Amino acid sequence: MKEILHMLVVLSLICATSGAVLVNLKQATKNDIEQQVLTYVQGPALMSVLEGCDNDPIAERKKVGDVTVFPATRDGKLVGVALETFAPGYSGDIGVIVGFDIENDVLMGIGITTQTETPGLGTKIMKPSFTKQFKAHGLESMDTMARGGDIDAISGATFSSVGTVDAVRKAIEIYQGIKPQLASMWQAS
Repeated sequence: MKEILHMLVVLSLICATSGAVLVNLKQATKNDIEQQVLTYVQGPALMSVLEGCDNDPIAERKKVGDVTVFPATRDGKLVGVALETFAPGYSGDIGVIVGFDIENDVLMGIGITTQTETPGLGTKIMKPSFTKQFKAHGLESMDTMARGGDIDAISGATFSSVGTVDAVRKAIEIYQGIKPQLASMWQAS
């Protein structure tokens, strides 16, 4: 009995020490991981969506509630913002950066940040032939043609297409909720 109790104490100490080390390691690498995601995952999609801006949207990003908003300025004036949302696709969540033209209330475009869709079929959501449909698209009637909208889904990849559109719709809802605050957030910058 004494040996079992000794083993339990030793095992508990090992588990507690391992847990403490992992928690501290996660905290120590949190900023580095966030920077890597911004640079190599969100960054390329963000820059394709906010093309033509004369600022650094990644450096000037701000949190609005639990959403990170990336500004696009020209000549010091806020002309657009982008944010990332997720929606389920065929084999996992699809991450989409959605850019909004705040002057005209239309989409500037979208960029896919994360996806685990079927190679060669569902991954077509990343191709310009699909994503260009969102450029200058109004905020209303955002849906696939099969559901009453005007976005042409990819044949054979309906779940992927619908997941992308659903992520864009989530972004539109968030944008419409935070739009009144946006101009004042970057005027002071």
